[in-house]
Amino acid sequence: MLRSVLIALLAASAIAAAARAQDALVTYKALSPELALDCARAALNECRTRGFQVGVAVVDRFGLTQVTLRDRFAGAHTIPTATGKAWTAATFRTATTDLQNLSQPGSALSGLRSVPGALILGGAITIDAAGSLVGAIGVSGAPGGDIDEACAKAGIDAIRERLDF
Repeated sequence: MLRSVLIALLAASAIAAAARAQDALVTYKALSPELALDCARAALNECRTRGFQVGVAVVDRFGLTQVTLRDRFAGAHTIPTATGKAWTAATFRTATTDLQNLSQPGSALSGLRSVPGALILGGAITIDAAGSLVGAIGVSGAPGGDIDEACAKAGIDAIRERLDF
């Protein structure tokens, strides 16, 4: 009887160790710098076509900047603003327009606006590939977050076929 219990405990211990070993490393998808640049260029071109000079930032899934572009006459504030928007979208895993609506003063999520580094202004959306978050793109400089967001969407649309890598 004791021998059976010891064998069962050893087997359970081996199974638990194997399960922990599987969780020790994770894999994830990431945008290549080239794909991030193509996304940013397409967003900048969309806003340029609409007559707006903007800054664009693409961040990875962790919110780290991969690419920034600023059109010739875009304000100096556009790059840090686009980067802050993209960081916010990536780290909260939500479009900033949605966060803007969810975190209105007096709402249960109004405290989001106090998170250090969060820039809850419309104009940034997440970039997903095969159901996984791979980054976010933020745009700043158009006369409204809705136009910034439309340009960001155009950036993603330009690379959509290459996202399922």
